[in-house]
Amino acid sequence: MLVGVCDFPGSYAFPPAGYGGIERWLWAVAVGARTAGADVHLLGPGWLTDLEHDWVRKPVRLEDLTPGSLAERELRSAGYDLLVVGHEYPSLPAWTRTWNKLDCDMATFQHSPVFQHADTAFDGKRSRLYCYSPEMIERYAAHRPIPELAVHLGLDEEEPPAVAGSDLVWLGRIDEEKAPHIAVRAAQILGRRIQIVGPVFDDAYVRRHQRLFSADHVKWVGELGGPAKTAAIRDASVFVYTYARAYVEAGAAVFGESLRAGTPMAALTWREGTCAQAALCDQTGVVAVADPVVDDETAAELLARAIEKAEDLKYAEVQEIGMDRFDPARHFRAMASRP
Repeated sequence: MLVGVCDFPGSYAFPPAGYGGIERWLWAVAVGARTAGADVHLLGPGWLTDLEHDWVRKPVRLEDLTPGSLAERELRSAGYDLLVVGHEYPSLPAWTRTWNKLDCDMATFQHSPVFQHADTAFDGKRSRLYCYSPEMIERYAAHRPIPELAVHLGLDEEEPPAVAGSDLVWLGRIDEEKAPHIAVRAAQILGRRIQIVGPVFDDAYVRRHQRLFSADHVKWVGELGGPAKTAAIRDASVFVYTYARAYVEAGAAVFGESLRAGTPMAALTWREGTCAQAALCDQTGVVAVADPVVDDETAAELLARAIEKAEDLKYAEVQEIGMDRFDPARHFRAMASRP
């Protein structure tokens, strides 16, 4: 099988070493495809150039090709069986025109809870959309979504054997939608230290919660990548997951990252059917479901109890389940198979 993995023109290095959603997912698909025995071409100019030593890179984007051009004919002659692409592109006419010329399957994963697709973007067979959680499946029901847990990888983030860690950790983009202040308050209730890992996306949000974020039990780490990121997760006793009441998580990378590192999760959600319920089980994490009408203090107390329960889970078992559930080769095989 020949698979083309199309890059996503973002601002992060590609594949990214730290934060980055779609980019990390595409890299995981590429790694999983090759592990599963497929031939892989990295399509698009955004991939790191030093990958040329180990990967086939073709620095073209489908949406930029001129109809009938030599570049388009060369792409067609390669004989792709499957293209994997960011979720925006199946609704982009220029991209779709070239893809139709290639006469191959296409698969993508929904990484946004608000993006509106063209009515004809997916047929559920040749063109397939995958969604993480029951609420995302319901949200995109018109496009025949297929349930699947996304796998995300960065460079040099291989996980060593699990250990029983010490501090708590929260990782992600730091803004109102991700609500890390609730995780910080839950840690404070328990008298525990917590590390905050990730880039600040909203300075005003951080200022509003300055009293919490500047407390002695909080360690600001910043954005990490590679072995340092893996170590920050692995060395924690519990990964604490939060988000805001109205926010819909499309497909969080942190569930796979935490479980693969052997770190159990304590998740705060505001309803059933979220990514947390899809990703976790009784052996890997504890989900606290709060009524959206309760205040942050009540939510933090619920989360604190979930943290205490999560610490009783077995780290080696968490890692074993995580390695299986978030295996890149398994993920690729699911996306490469027609229903």
